[in-house]
Amino acid sequence: MKSYWMEVKSGQAILDLRDIAQPAPGPGQLLVRVRAAGLNRGEFLFGHSLHASGGKAKAIGMEAAGEVLACGEGVHGFKVGDRVMGRCPGAFAECALIDQREAMLVPPRLSWEQAAAIPLTFLVVYDILVLRGHLQPGEWVLVTGISSGVGVASLQMAKALGAKVIGTSGSQDKLDRLKELDLDLGLRTRSPDFYDAIMKATDGEGVNLVVNCVGGSVFAETVRCLAFEGRLAIVGYVDEVMKAEMDIETLHAKRLTLYGVSNRLRSPAQRAQGVPKFREQILPMIESGAITPLVDQVFAFDQLQQAKACMDANQHLSKIVLLGSP
Repeated sequence: MKSYWMEVKSGQAILDLRDIAQPAPGPGQLLVRVRAAGLNRGEFLFGHSLHASGGKAKAIGMEAAGEVLACGEGVHGFKVGDRVMGRCPGAFAECALIDQREAMLVPPRLSWEQAAAIPLTFLVVYDILVLRGHLQPGEWVLVTGISSGVGVASLQMAKALGAKVIGTSGSQDKLDRLKELDLDLGLRTRSPDFYDAIMKATDGEGVNLVVNCVGGSVFAETVRCLAFEGRLAIVGYVDEVMKAEMDIETLHAKRLTLYGVSNRLRSPAQRAQGVPKFREQILPMIESGAITPLVDQVFAFDQLQQAKACMDANQHLSKIVLLGSP
């Protein structure tokens, strides 16, 4: 079968389409014919340590939607022919394996492309907002770099949970488009200069939760913007700024909570822990139409390089999706 692999050489991502053997599902695994797979910026960012320069090539792709071709021993709740979606390694391929603990049935109203935009992105956002962030109705959320896949999903989920959302972006056009998703306040900036506008919007209280998709360049400013007992999640660093000064006095006085959200060091069991709660709380919102994944651009299977270039150019809003092999 066809499968995309990536190797980092001298700081450059080398993509390679290979012919490899189709995997066989092991215990608790589903073999899925990939119909669509979502791109995620972190997979291509060397600073995320998902790939080391000069390291071995690895199959790439992290989330997919498709049809079940076979079930491994001990699989229950799924059968051949089911439309499923889930986080899975090597998703940019004709077929991929999904751990049944992370698999979810695709709601009938969703296309393959929409379904492929859910598994990794929305589970990460659920971790940020609910499992770690304990978001409550009426609270304020600030999302830096809100036009990203995680950023838009954070907006959609936060609004569905009854929160109010402020987002930053360097593009006014993207902010205007996000007003259709009920963005409460859009701030056109890529700089750490949004404190005054946020304090004005929140009547001087500050925001209750920050989703930092940008990185270290805005870290200090986001800390300043937090309300008493505010929470700050670090989920990305597209600015490639990996270090930042921290105001320990503010951290102490405001009783702030800082946390990172990453799956890189988590075991398969740890990654699967939040899925049952996501199925129970968020999937019904997707099934009902309260949340509809936003897919900006779709590329054919043989256009992964073009899809990556589109992501690198930062011209998209929310998700880019790669179709399965014809």
